[in-house]
Amino acid sequence: MSYDPPRPAGRLLLTPEDKEAPARARRLRGMGLGERPEPALDAFAQRLAQLTGAPYAMVNFPCEQGQFYAGLHVPAVTPVVRGDGTGPRLGRVLPRDHGFCPHVVARRKALVLEDVGDYPRFAGNPVVDEFGIRSYLGAPLIDGTGLVLGTVSVADVQPRPWGKAGLTAIKQHAAELVVHLEGGGGLLPW
Repeated sequence: MSYDPPRPAGRLLLTPEDKEAPARARRLRGMGLGERPEPALDAFAQRLAQLTGAPYAMVNFPCEQGQFYAGLHVPAVTPVVRGDGTGPRLGRVLPRDHGFCPHVVARRKALVLEDVGDYPRFAGNPVVDEFGIRSYLGAPLIDGTGLVLGTVSVADVQPRPWGKAGLTAIKQHAAELVVHLEGGGGLLPW
């Protein structure tokens, strides 16, 4: 039985704890993943973006300190999210408290946010202000041992009605990717 220390009353824990992070890091190292960009995972992310019409798509391997996008597709033109007409470009590394993938990892199931503004827990996330993210669709990459390796996800700067079809598709693509990651033959070109 594990013990979770009490948290201060009235404080909402926005980013869930990740108790599997050490085991995930060991597993990913053993698979040769999670430390560098993977062209095959970039191609997978690009395919996800094309299938969903989303400007952002990611294959994320969270670690104890942050998140690493081994597969990443970003829009060719960065969306404007600041009053000065500029916007930041999403890179390969984000802190743990940025984004929604840590919630998918902790929940161990897909997460659909059609409009993050509808969810106070998620509306205050730094990616909303920094990158203008307004909708998210993500699913966990659960290996054959039951360990969550990471996530696959797409995001948009506009609210999106992902619906049941979107949920089914992201879960299917996550399962497909896990098969390739565990297949022993390495990453396949997408």
